Parts: sequence; structure tokens; C-alpha cells
Amino acid sequence: MTVTASESAASRAAEILSRPATINGLTLRNRIAMAPMTRMFSPGGVPGEDVVSYYARRAAAGVGLIVTEGTYVGHESAGQSDRVPRFHGEEQLAGWAKVAEAVHAAGGRIVPQLWHIGMVRKQGEPPFPDAPAVGPSGVRPDGTEGAGKTMTQADLDAVIGAFAQAAADAERIGFDGVEIHGAHGYLVDQFLWAGTNRRTDAYGGDAVARTKFAAEIVAAVRERVSAEFPVIFRYSQWKQEAYDARLAETPQELEAILAPLAAAGVDAFHASTRRYWVPEFDGSDLNLAGWTKKLTGRAAITVGSVGLDGDFLKAFQGEGAAVGSLDNLLDRLEREEFDLVAVGRALLQDPHWAEKVLDGRFGELSAYDPAALKSLS
Repeated sequence: MTVTASESAASRAAEILSRPATINGLTLRNRIAMAPMTRMFSPGGVPGEDVVSYYARRAAAGVGLIVTEGTYVGHESAGQSDRVPRFHGEEQLAGWAKVAEAVHAAGGRIVPQLWHIGMVRKQGEPPFPDAPAVGPSGVRPDGTEGAGKTMTQADLDAVIGAFAQAAADAERIGFDGVEIHGAHGYLVDQFLWAGTNRRTDAYGGDAVARTKFAAEIVAAVRERVSAEFPVIFRYSQWKQEAYDARLAETPQELEAILAPLAAAGVDAFHASTRRYWVPEFDGSDLNLAGWTKKLTGRAAITVGSVGLDGDFLKAFQGEGAAVGSLDNLLDRLEREEFDLVAVGRALLQDPHWAEKVLDGRFGELSAYDPAALKSLS
């Protein structure tokens, strides 16, 4: 039997993506992670049976690591919706315990993404409408000033404690690690980015000072969980309201931000980009995850438009549009530029995406349809 180019590419993809990976004390069955995606199907912040089934389906279909949608930590200003799940409260945590149990029964591993939106919030929004928006300097990511409260030391301590408590609860109810959301212009990222951090105290100024709040969250989380419990930190250059924003213009500037986080106890970095194949700095083909692993020595997760080309067979041969060029992705995994590949919308579209890719059934894959956002399929 003659093996065609597409069959050869499919076999290579299955072999590379099937390799186990390790983050601290956690061993994953393969290199495929589910990226966090806000779904807003948890009334009262409580994940119900539909949420349990939503995650369990993807674990049963081969996803190695599930990172949940963002979950609000236990601080009154953390969120802006009563349908986004919370990671505090007896009923909410009981719901999440069922999610973790179902994912484990299906052979997967799962971490909650712990989230505080900071100055993105507008006063009057649920779940706690009287709570103010809070941030490093009272500046929204779009540059609007005076729309919220500049955080005091007491505010900082309260939020740090909320993240630490959520992490301790995650381990207690059976999760396999935690991810701290430090990306996309939300609270932790508002401290990291000079555009929103105008403080003149120890939490503002140069890149190292702007990292102090995030590093203190990581250290507090690390202190409340066991030594082998993985702590993942998600970060990005871009922001929801500023796609061209950058934390760092050079590898040296990026290292100044990441080194304190690694020292504080981060086991893996989830480097969020909009397109994983785009080089991060001039003079190198490394993307953001590649630079992250090179600079810190920590495990790295890449993400950004993975598997969104409608023609997957051509994509695996490198013949499709760049957005679907998984051949490029596999080359980078082979070179150990990063350790895991997070898949977002493609897994939203098809809960069996990982299974089909690992089995070489690319002809069964379908292009992403935004209608997938309307249900927990």
C-alpha cells in the first residue's frame, strides 16, 4: 500500500501530539489542551450538569488537559456577570467538584482558570452590583480614567488572598492544578502593562515593579497548595481593547517580567497569542511560547487560531492558509519550543476534535461556525 502525503502528515501529527507531557507533578496523556473560553452557562455562578457534560465530552474524546473557562475568585469586584461561573461559595464549588470528577472518569485532567477582571468591570454589573471596578490606577484598558478605584494595600491583600483561597479549594475538591489569568487586559495584566499601571509605589514603575502584584499572587497560591500541584500562569502581549499592546519589545524586557513569576512558583506559562505562528521578536522565528520556555526553562503552552482552517488535510501538509498550518505547529513541537498546544474554537465547534486528530480522521473535521457559541454542545 502506498502512503500518500496526507496520510504521512496525519500519522506524524498523531505521533507527535500523542506524546505525554509533564507539568510539575502532573503527567498528561498527550500534548492537546483545551483553551479557556467564557461560556456564560452557569446561572448564579453555579456550573450545572450541562457544564459537567460539556467538559467531560472533551475529556472522553482525548483532550489531555482542560483549562476551564474563566472563573471569578472570591472578591466582590472580580466579575461582571451572574452567568459566569464562580470559584467560591459552597454551591459553586460543589458544582465544580462534579466537573472534576467527570473529567477524571473520562480519563482527562483539568485545572480551573482563576480570574479577576479589574477595571474592565463597570459599577452596577452583577454578580455584586454595588462593588466598584478596581485596578492599579483607576484606568481602563481603553485609556478611560476615573472609571473605578485605585487599589489600596488592603485591596491588594484581599485579592491576593482570594486567589490563594481559590487555589486551595481547587486542590481540595479534586482539580489537578490551577491557572492564574494574567492576560488580555484583566486585573493582573493591568498591573503588568504600563498602559494601565501608573502607580508610583512598589507596585508600579519598571517592568520588575509592575510584576510585583502578579508574583505575590503566585507566591500566595504556591504557599496554599502542595509542592507538586501545578501552577500555570496565562499572559499575553495583546489586550481585549488594545490588540497592538505589548508588555515587552525585546526578549530582555520579557525576561524581566517572567523571571519573578517563575521564581515565585509558576510551573508553566500559557502564552496567549492571536496567531501562534507569528514570530514574537525580530531576528527569530520563536513565537511567544517559544521565547517563554527559552527564557524561563519552564513548560510552555502555545495558543492562537490552532486548527481553524476549513481544509485540514491541506493544513497538515502545510498547503492550507497559514491559520490552519499545523505542519508548522508540529515542527515547533518537534524542536521542543513549547510543550502543549491549547485549542480553542476548533474544540468548541467539535468536542471530538482531539480524538479525530489523534486518529488521523481529518476528513471528519469541520470549519468553525460561530453558532457553536450559542450552546454547550
